[in-house]
Amino acid sequence: MSTKKNKRVDVVYSTNPDFNYKEEPDETQITPENKLQNLKVYLDRLGGGKLLSRITGFIGKTEDLEALAKLLKQKCGVGGNTKDGNILIQGDKRDKVVELLLKEGYKAKKAGG
Repeated sequence: MSTKKNKRVDVVYSTNPDFNYKEEPDETQITPENKLQNLKVYLDRLGGGKLLSRITGFIGKTEDLEALAKLLKQKCGVGGNTKDGNILIQGDKRDKVVELLLKEGYKAKKAGG
């Protein structure tokens, strides 16, 4: 079987012999060097008085984003996640996150309130 079949979008089957399937674009996004990344670290308040440090501005592959999130979670000793291109770290860890990002060569700064 062809691997193109798995990439077809919006159509399951067509009886038109001249029909051209729309295909998902390949995600071959290249992750720039660390020093070219401009990251911002926000502090969000969730329901119940919980705090969340959110890192935005990462450009690149999701694998690289998840690897950075894993590193930050390990160094901060807390849980977290990646969602919609952002890294979410539990608790108010902005100072430590900015310090770790600068140590890794990223341009990072605190943002928001």
